[in-house]
Amino acid sequence: MKKLLQLLSLSLAAAVSAGAAESYKIAVIPKGTTHEFWKSIHAGAKKAEQELKAEGVNVQIIWKGPLKEDDREQQIQVVENFVAQRVSGIVLAPLDRKGLVAPVETAVRGKIPVIIIDSGLESKAPVSSVSTDNREGGRIAARNLGKMLGGKGNAIMLRYAVGSASTEEREEGFLEVMKKDFPGIKLLSTDQHAGATRDSAKRTAENLLNRYGRQVQGVFASNESAAAGMLLALRDAGLAGKVSFVAFDSGETLNAGLKAGHVQGMVVQNPMRMGYLGVKTMVAVLRGQKVQGFVDTGVGFVTKENFNSPEMAEIVNPPLDKYLK
Repeated sequence: MKKLLQLLSLSLAAAVSAGAAESYKIAVIPKGTTHEFWKSIHAGAKKAEQELKAEGVNVQIIWKGPLKEDDREQQIQVVENFVAQRVSGIVLAPLDRKGLVAPVETAVRGKIPVIIIDSGLESKAPVSSVSTDNREGGRIAARNLGKMLGGKGNAIMLRYAVGSASTEEREEGFLEVMKKDFPGIKLLSTDQHAGATRDSAKRTAENLLNRYGRQVQGVFASNESAAAGMLLALRDAGLAGKVSFVAFDSGETLNAGLKAGHVQGMVVQNPMRMGYLGVKTMVAVLRGQKVQGFVDTGVGFVTKENFNSPEMAEIVNPPLDKYLK
């Protein structure tokens, strides 16, 4: 009997240990929390959480990030707080590729794995990166805008923010193709930054249009908030629909602009898939499984013609209400 009790005790201890090994608290930290892009990432993370729980894996997603995408210090503080709380893992979209290096490396030294989503980090500490091929996305934008302009005319590019690796990759990809494949298109301005909000983007776009509006035939903006601000400025200037406008990312404002003919095309990521795979990849890491160093979540191009196609449904109209209750 004594031996049986010992065996039962050992079995119970093993079961508790196994249960503990399958219980994970994962922090998901976006660049900001206001734009629709981040809400889609949140929905994808919650989708993964629900699926894993259905499989018997106790996963708790903790979603927290700065309100605005230029609050570097707040994002650093969020990371540091989660490290202090000893979460199981961190899924992070760094808003500055250099500024977030120190807190991430601190987390990894403390045996808290980090997976990077959306935007790059200048560190080898993260175990994996789950994101769009942003440079290729910028190339796609340039190829399509170049074709729309017939390879000639004047264009401007509205950048997002200094230090944001994802958008800087898009901008470089755009410039690469424009200079190589469309020498007949003159780039009137490529050095202006929209800033973290739609309002700041609109102000910068207004200044650009005040200066170049009569000369410009094409426009590219490198993220959702920059594109939304540019769209509003084009409308106010009476240029919406008269200028070929390619945006990066989608959202309610940009989707409506596409349908109205004020946006001619959108380079789209799959933020839901990014959030989903970020969490799934983290759970694989926590289970001791080998994962890829880079997981490409895909990039495409949406026009008025393919907007309602089945393959674009989750991207342009993500089911946020289903997962964000």
